[in-house]
Amino acid sequence: MPLIDSGFRYTWLLWAAAFLVLWAIVFYARSSLRRRMLWASILTAPFGLTEPLFVPAYWNPPSLFDLAQRTGFDIESLIFCFAIGGLGVVGYSALAPVPLRRMDHHARSLPQHRWHLLALASPFFAFVALYFLDWNPIYPGIFALAVGAVVALLCRPDLWRNTLYGGGVFLALYAVFLLGLKWLWPGYIEAVWNVKALMDWRPAGLPAEELLFGAAFGMYWSSVVEHLSWRQRDVAMVRAVTGSGRLVQ
Repeated sequence: MPLIDSGFRYTWLLWAAAFLVLWAIVFYARSSLRRRMLWASILTAPFGLTEPLFVPAYWNPPSLFDLAQRTGFDIESLIFCFAIGGLGVVGYSALAPVPLRRMDHHARSLPQHRWHLLALASPFFAFVALYFLDWNPIYPGIFALAVGAVVALLCRPDLWRNTLYGGGVFLALYAVFLLGLKWLWPGYIEAVWNVKALMDWRPAGLPAEELLFGAAFGMYWSSVVEHLSWRQRDVAMVRAVTGSGRLVQ
């Protein structure tokens, strides 16, 4: 890795904190989403401890107390994973609020639900299986999340809106944050990401891997809460509220 400009020392911290600020805004503004945001963030925060798998093979960001360079771990990754977990889970719901109801016993007894827990755990199995292939570790991460989204959708096809729209919403949000990183700290991406080990295709100068990660992350996590809690969109309630007999998208 090339010597990194000292002006980038706090960039990773500020970028992670920006996600946390947005998390706090949504958490304050949407009281109905607070519980799922908090639980999702608690679940995703520990993934920040996987940072040594990606430093320096994928990137090598300056971090507080030079922790990333000395140990592979850093505080910023915990902040980042906490924030994107909550945002990824509620992104679609925040933009298209729809009442949810608990699935009845008959629906929960359908054959595909026998794979319920395996569907949710599939990204972890996929990542372990793919990690030892001869490629950059970011790719197993992306593929594992995509596999998780597809398998979960096979188990719960009623959650297709959460999966597809949630992926799109989080991708758009993530792209905006990446563009902000590029514009506010010119040269940071080229200095920190191991671009020589990544695809040459960089839309708007952004690593394509980051955009693929954003889409896959949003697709998987946007339906996790409904999957875990056996909830589904309450079509009848929406129709009663709108009085039109037409489901609000």
